[in-house]
Amino acid sequence: MVTIRLTNSKTRRKEAFQPIDPLDVRMYVCGPTVYDRAHLGNARPVVVFDTLYRLLRHVYGPDHVTYVRNFTDVDDKINAEALRRRQAGAPGTLEELIRQRTGETIAWYHADMDALGALRPDHEPRATAYVGQMVTMIAGLVAAGHAYAAKGHVLFRVRSYKDYGKLSGRSVDDMIAGARVEVAPFKEDPMDFVLWKPSSGEEPGWDSPWGRGRPGWHIECSAMAHELLGDSFDIHGGGLDLQFPHHENEIAQSACAHPQGDFARFWLHNEMLLVEGRKMSKSLGNFFTVRDLLDQGIPGEVIRYVFLMTHYRSPMDWTEGKAQQAEATLRKWRAATAGVAPSAPLPGVIEALADDLNTAGAIAALHAAAGEGDWAGVKASRRLLGLLSDELGGWASLPEVDLRAQSERLCALRSAAMATGDFLAVDALKSALVAAGVEVRMSKAGVELVPGPNFDPAKLEALP
Repeated sequence: MVTIRLTNSKTRRKEAFQPIDPLDVRMYVCGPTVYDRAHLGNARPVVVFDTLYRLLRHVYGPDHVTYVRNFTDVDDKINAEALRRRQAGAPGTLEELIRQRTGETIAWYHADMDALGALRPDHEPRATAYVGQMVTMIAGLVAAGHAYAAKGHVLFRVRSYKDYGKLSGRSVDDMIAGARVEVAPFKEDPMDFVLWKPSSGEEPGWDSPWGRGRPGWHIECSAMAHELLGDSFDIHGGGLDLQFPHHENEIAQSACAHPQGDFARFWLHNEMLLVEGRKMSKSLGNFFTVRDLLDQGIPGEVIRYVFLMTHYRSPMDWTEGKAQQAEATLRKWRAATAGVAPSAPLPGVIEALADDLNTAGAIAALHAAAGEGDWAGVKASRRLLGLLSDELGGWASLPEVDLRAQSERLCALRSAAMATGDFLAVDALKSALVAAGVEVRMSKAGVELVPGPNFDPAKLEALP
């Protein structure tokens, strides 16, 4: 059997992965808070852990791997968005508007991640369906002296867990000195964190021994992971931004609530995402969602390939050049593997993925096989990387076409029209392009022409 080696954030070492039970390999990954569209950074852990899921299924068998990724559907940001909608005139109670928002956001998330070729996890629990388990877990922590009630809140007593800070490599005192901690007069210690908080009349809330309220963020994942995967499971994953405080807090409360278990044995964290070498930020104008890219005509398979070009533990830089390179490669591979019967997955791909999920190395192995004309091996390896699937291939049937001449022509006509006020020629060319199946996107920045699904090159050539 293939030996998988993974870098365990808990030990800061690359270790041979040995599941607790090879017939029941279990993985939990922190999912999204469903208040808005997933941005590109949100998609990176999806692709990373989808690739690990595929590798685990290949090694241990699809029926012997359980993958859980949650939806956080109770959160102050969700409440704020529902309140904004109500103030804008949307009908319904606040709770109804919250359900509408989370429902549509989950549907968006599924559609966007499906477009990236991500397999659906075996379980996708919503936090609101596990509040009973959260209340039970919190009550146990209170009874054991690891948590205390104060002013309608319940807080975890951080100093009651001696190993707090080991995952992130920090001491509690250093964290107090350098971290942003919520100051509240009812806290025994600045580092203590909320397990339960009160809800106002209209906010979503559940009855509990401490009054009507709702869970804190950290307890949600601990309760859902325990309910679906048990006291001990194999892998817990997420973005590096979650290592502290979220994952640190998960470990503390889970270890204290279920001291007989190990919680997660391996912790994996993917690095963050950059855009053209800079941190993605709305203030920099380089913030975009997965749907933004899809709507711009960038295929989900291309986005996935760009992610796979970088090792998960390195910062990933999204660039236009990488997207173009990915599209050219995938077009070539799709054309070359059409009608080819797959053989066996390439050993180089399996070896690279088994070596701490080295996706860049796996892609290099695909390139090497392509260079040798081993298209059967390339096609057989597609499931391991989530590439070249029939479901993702529709975009590649669209022809590559150079629309620069028409774009320059439309720009010139628009510039002339801005001076004369006569837009007849602009409208005529735009209508002809649309009739040829070209998407015309005009803005202050310029003109962008993109061949759409109904693109007809014959009609384009017929333009005067």
